[in-house]
Amino acid sequence: MSLLCVRVKKAKLHGPPDKFNTYVTLKVQNVKSTTVAVRGDQPCWEQDFMFEISRLDLGLIVEVWNKGLIWDTLVGTVWIALKAIHQSDEEGPGEWSTLEAEVVMKHDEICGTKNPTPHKILLDTRFELPFDIPEEEARYWTRKLEQINSLGDDEYPFQEEVQKKPLPSAASQCSFEDADSAVDDRDSDYRSETSSSVPPRYHSTVQPNASVHQFTGPARLQQQGVLRDSCADSLHSYDLDYREHVAASPAGSSRYGSSCNVSQESSHLSELEHSHESAHGSEQEDDHQERQSNHSYHSSSSYQKDGQAWLKEQEEPHGKGEEEKVCKIEEKPADHSAAKLPLELEKPKDVDAGVQMSYQGDIEPPPFPPARARWIRAISKVRLQLQQGQDETDPSKPPWLKGGPAGGLYGIDSMPDLRKKKPIPLVSDLSLVQSRKAGITSAMATRTSLKDEELKSHVYKKTLQALIYPISCTTPHNFEVWTATTPTYCYECEGLLWGIARQGMRCGECGVKCHDKCQDLLNADCLQRAAEKSSKHGAEDRTQNFIMAMKDRMKIRERNKPEIFDLIRDVFCESKMTHAQQMKTVKQSVLDGTSKWSAKITITVVCAQGLQAKDKTGSSDPYVTVQVGKTKKRTKTIFGNLNPVWEEKFYFECHNSSDRIKVRVWDEDDDIKSRVKQRLKRESDDFLGQTIIEVRTLSGEMDVWYNLEKRTDKSAVSGAIRLQISVEIKGEEKVAPYHVQYTCLHENLFHHLTDVQGNGVVKIPDAKGDDAWKVYFDETAQEIVDEFAMRYGIESIYQAMTHFACLSSKYMCPGVPAVMSTLLANINAYYAHTTASTNVSASDRFAASNFGKERFVKLLDQLHNSLRIDLSMYRNNFPASSRERLQDLKSTVDLLTSITFFRMKVQELQSPPRASQVVKDCVKACLNSTYEYIFNNCHELYSREYQTDPNKTQDLPAEEQGPSIRNLDFWPKLITLIVSIIEEDKNSYTPVLNQFPQELAVGKISAEVMWSLFAQDMKYAMEEHEKHRLCKSADYMNLHFKVKWLYNEYVRDLPAFKGKVPEYPAWFEQFVMQWLDENEDVSLDFLHGALERDKKDGFQQTSEHALFSCSVVDVFTQLNQSFEIIKKLECPDPVIVAHYNRRFAKTIGKVLMQYADILSKSFESYCSKEKLPCILMNNIQQLRVQLEKMFEAMGGKELDAEASDHLKELQVKLNNVLDELSAVFGNSFQTRIDECVKQMSDILCQVKGTANSAANARNTVAQDADNVLRPLMDFLDGNLTLFATVCEKTVLKRVLKELWRVVMNTMEKLIVLPPLTDHTDHMVREETRSLTPKQCAVLDLALDTIKQYFHAGGNGLKKTFLEKSPDLQSLRYALSLYTQTTDTLIKTFVQSQTAQGSGVDDPVGEVSIQIDLYTHPGTGEHKVTVKVVAANDLKWQTSGMFRPFVEITMIGPHQSDKKRKFTTKSKSNNWAPKYNETFHFILGNEDGPDAYELQVCVKDYCFAREDRVLGIAVMQLRDIADKGSCACWCPLGRRIHMDETGLTILRILSQRTNDEVAKEFVKLKSESRSTEEGT
Repeated sequence: MSLLCVRVKKAKLHGPPDKFNTYVTLKVQNVKSTTVAVRGDQPCWEQDFMFEISRLDLGLIVEVWNKGLIWDTLVGTVWIALKAIHQSDEEGPGEWSTLEAEVVMKHDEICGTKNPTPHKILLDTRFELPFDIPEEEARYWTRKLEQINSLGDDEYPFQEEVQKKPLPSAASQCSFEDADSAVDDRDSDYRSETSSSVPPRYHSTVQPNASVHQFTGPARLQQQGVLRDSCADSLHSYDLDYREHVAASPAGSSRYGSSCNVSQESSHLSELEHSHESAHGSEQEDDHQERQSNHSYHSSSSYQKDGQAWLKEQEEPHGKGEEEKVCKIEEKPADHSAAKLPLELEKPKDVDAGVQMSYQGDIEPPPFPPARARWIRAISKVRLQLQQGQDETDPSKPPWLKGGPAGGLYGIDSMPDLRKKKPIPLVSDLSLVQSRKAGITSAMATRTSLKDEELKSHVYKKTLQALIYPISCTTPHNFEVWTATTPTYCYECEGLLWGIARQGMRCGECGVKCHDKCQDLLNADCLQRAAEKSSKHGAEDRTQNFIMAMKDRMKIRERNKPEIFDLIRDVFCESKMTHAQQMKTVKQSVLDGTSKWSAKITITVVCAQGLQAKDKTGSSDPYVTVQVGKTKKRTKTIFGNLNPVWEEKFYFECHNSSDRIKVRVWDEDDDIKSRVKQRLKRESDDFLGQTIIEVRTLSGEMDVWYNLEKRTDKSAVSGAIRLQISVEIKGEEKVAPYHVQYTCLHENLFHHLTDVQGNGVVKIPDAKGDDAWKVYFDETAQEIVDEFAMRYGIESIYQAMTHFACLSSKYMCPGVPAVMSTLLANINAYYAHTTASTNVSASDRFAASNFGKERFVKLLDQLHNSLRIDLSMYRNNFPASSRERLQDLKSTVDLLTSITFFRMKVQELQSPPRASQVVKDCVKACLNSTYEYIFNNCHELYSREYQTDPNKTQDLPAEEQGPSIRNLDFWPKLITLIVSIIEEDKNSYTPVLNQFPQELAVGKISAEVMWSLFAQDMKYAMEEHEKHRLCKSADYMNLHFKVKWLYNEYVRDLPAFKGKVPEYPAWFEQFVMQWLDENEDVSLDFLHGALERDKKDGFQQTSEHALFSCSVVDVFTQLNQSFEIIKKLECPDPVIVAHYNRRFAKTIGKVLMQYADILSKSFESYCSKEKLPCILMNNIQQLRVQLEKMFEAMGGKELDAEASDHLKELQVKLNNVLDELSAVFGNSFQTRIDECVKQMSDILCQVKGTANSAANARNTVAQDADNVLRPLMDFLDGNLTLFATVCEKTVLKRVLKELWRVVMNTMEKLIVLPPLTDHTDHMVREETRSLTPKQCAVLDLALDTIKQYFHAGGNGLKKTFLEKSPDLQSLRYALSLYTQTTDTLIKTFVQSQTAQGSGVDDPVGEVSIQIDLYTHPGTGEHKVTVKVVAANDLKWQTSGMFRPFVEITMIGPHQSDKKRKFTTKSKSNNWAPKYNETFHFILGNEDGPDAYELQVCVKDYCFAREDRVLGIAVMQLRDIADKGSCACWCPLGRRIHMDETGLTILRILSQRTNDEVAKEFVKLKSESRSTEEGT
């Protein structure tokens, strides 16, 4: 950046002198400046202009214009290349240049001129040099600047030389104490747009607290390891030796040393001097553009002569203390001063000469030309831009990289992993900032005005001035209707007072005239105006009257409101004497009024936004007129633009503090007619809006947006205009702007009332109504700030923002969050709720804030971070026990919400973090640390909170206070503490933090976070316990119940867990299984005990209604209790429930089967007892009933398949046991029933007669049946009555079934089918008897009677069962067979007994037989030819002669008159004899072959005794009926096999002793292998 100085001296113009009224315009780099107009052909201007040049490839355009009535004409142009301009710090004589008529264009830029004119102009142009550096170095710097300019922004060859190493770092604003500031950027949950290094389009130049954080300036130091004492030493030596160093400098050397060693200035967080800009207190004469482009970077550079030596310093690493000491700024929260000390770089030893001194903004700089200072700043600006470019292009190196031992500060977003199992500090120690006060640290809410004595002194005087003669009660004008006799203009709007008479209003005191509508706009004091006017016109008496009146008013004011002036004196710590002196001075200055007041005002009309469209094209052609007093100036017209940019500067001199600046915007109607009209008559153009600014409200430099106001009610106005105003008041040349002065007043007042009087407690004023938020202090202090604001034009929104900034330093004080929340809500409303009269966006309105956009955004960002940090410890900061603090917590969240609203609506950011999410994260962070705290201090906290008896406090050793694998004591305590925290969150914090009911329920979040953390620890602990199992299973079960309760009570219904299967049952599964294993042993022991007790008591019924004994009840009571425990676990995991049920089903099976086994073993011994067997069977039945109930209780159909199958199998087993017991019990009656049936048989034998169908015969049959049944009925009557009362219904039926079976079988065996005699005796019987048909009829009737008896009218066995009973059917069948012929029975036997010889597992030999079957075609008779070929493999042992032969018998009906049996010859001592003998059997034609069978029997022939049977085989003719013939080997079995039917037929036939065929048949079928010798 170069500074171009141009002096326009004079010109020689060709032509008559009265023709010329000329002015000169200078244009370079889109900047235009104009001289005043001078008449004559040799005009002399002698005006200086200064331009900041960033591109040396352009040229300076000089145009000379001649002013005309309607338009101006161009006299000529000069184009001077910037490269051709020399460098000098001395003003030269200048050079004459010829004006030329035309310009030469190239790429839309002027590059030269042509066509010379006779006119000439004298110009002196030069670039200013820094200090007294040699020409070669000047050229070196110029070359560097050229390189930078020619290459643009990205490629700096300069970097190769200068930027390979980082520039010397500016001292960081963050001190050790100021952790908020240290973490503000990286901890912030979002980045405001203020971090951009380019100021926004409408940024304000007045930045009282512009922080180094806001721009990516020199990299901020984070070398936290620097020793504080070295810092303190260098600061100390600096303070002591400053003046000495100045004095000791050699006369010839520069104050800064000959090698331009200016230490780099530290960037300041807040204002320095009165300009609120660091290192600029002495540079007020700089033009405004310099300030605008440089307001964030005010640093000086440090270079060695060759520009390289300082690089060597930088090559050494920062950590080497002996090479370089970095001075770190100490900044403690208690001290609200900003860091104002520079960073000192110690010289290396090889660099000699020159005292290195830092330029400090607080101390008056040495005398040297301002041009040099500008040059310094130009160089430093280049360096900053280079560094800024580097910072921007290297995002991989964030400026907050931690370094040194103290670099470990962390924010809420970077919480450390606290899950480790080592103790951590208490929650209160987890604060990110160890030395926090009640609010944001000083770096954030810096109030340097507390330390700036010069500014305070000035503000003190100004405050007295505002309060001694307050504008709120100035003397009003005495307006009267007035008639003008000559054309008169309104003092306010400058419009003509129209009309013939009574045109306007005139004040009787001071004589001011205006329209009727404008009288309210005149607010300057009448007395002051009158005094001033009369003194100017020499009316001394009149003046004295006015002055006396003003004096009286001030005396009355001082007398009536002494507390105001006392408070001002206290706030600014002035002594009474000084105060009295100042009061006099101030009164005099009020009396002097504006007579001795004068000021230079520079107004730059920058731009406007959102103007009204007045033309038919839907646009406007706006220009601006600016009037100060009677002096009026106008800008150029911008055609067709509703957001015009003018950038035109005007200079005014003002000698009246009651004057006003009237800025009006017009729409130019661009035609000849309107131009002429404008010259002749005022206001020919359309009015677009105005703003009236009181001169008394101006001070210092201001960059302000003003809303355009209406002039009358009919005006259609919208938009705002941006003005940059610089005021130099005579005697107050170096005074800060009034906004800065107001800030000083407000901050000092706040500090005095809060820190001095209130001991750090903010006193909240008691105000009500819509404007209560504008009341910041109690009545006295509020009047002071309001009067100051009113007099010096401070907007109420600026007051609010200033107070908000003050409160932010005390935001943790009681009641303050609520006030801040309300304040910010109103600030939001002010900017966000744009009015109908203006269409300027909220962000543009905010950018125009006089408070400073970046400053306020930064304040909010840091406040936001601090609030998050404090909310992350809400338990400490807002204890539930304090209702006031809970209310503050609510207000703090409201404040966060307001900040979010501000970011969204005012800053218009796309998606700032939602307040609900931020609070949620904070709550979670707090809960994380809370859990960690209670986990690590569980024993101590539990003892303190829940130990009822103070004497019982257990002093556990430290290592046993945490979780242990030896016991489980720790966990219930932890659960109790967790519950207390969740309850506190639910009952105390949830009702308070109710701003986001849908998104934030603290109780639920608390439960969720606590459970999640607890679950991790619990799972880990249970895994450890599973490895060692040092505790009892009951302890694990108890803990399981507590965990289950915690989950069900607080966690189950949370959205995150709803509908999901929790994992906690899995942690305990192994322990529950262990408990179930142990429980099985307990249950079995209990079973044995219960049975023993029952046995001792004789298995008594538990009650008259209960038919079972108590052991069943006891066993199931125990099992039910066990199951109840499993059930109470309420395990939500179906898989694990299935595992438990399977295991428990096995226990049930084992217990019940053991019970059944024990009873079964001893049951037989109890059968002789009367009731006992029934009770025992009842017990088994009751087991089945209870088992069914348990099955239902365990889930019934829903029960796990495996467990269900197990229980069903068990039910079947118990059923079988009951069947077995019933059978045993039934069989125990066998002998007695045998006796009864034998008696029946005897009685039956005595029944004689035939079974005819006469009625009397039927009667005798019934009578006989009764007689026959009597013995059996007598027995059954007694027993069945007993069973009916003692047995349960199911058991009774089983007993009846067994008795029925026994009775039926016994009757069949003993009466119908008496047993066959022993084979050895063949058919020799005890009594051979056969039932007569009458006896069969009697027996049949008796059966019906027995059947009805067992049915017992529906109380006994069902009729269907009895009818279908196989025993009855067998008996009936046997009876039916009695009536059949022998042939029929034999035929039935052959057809039913199909497997007589099959299934020979162990044959005793085989016989080869050939059979041929022939049926006569005519008669249908059958002929069977049988050839016995041989026998083989006969198994027979004998000591004597062995003579085997084969006997073949044809068995079937109608054989009585035919040959039925053939035998072969015997073969001696041959075990495989060959026979080859053929035999013929003739069968009748009554039946087919299927009614016949051949029985082959091999016998050993014995003389004089019965032949012995070797083996038997049977062949049925049905098998060969189809083939007609068959030859085969038949295996020989030991006997004939037959079923019940066969046996029954055999028994019946055995009773027909007179029938030869029957006898032979019975003998044949009863034969079996004889006993061998030697066995």
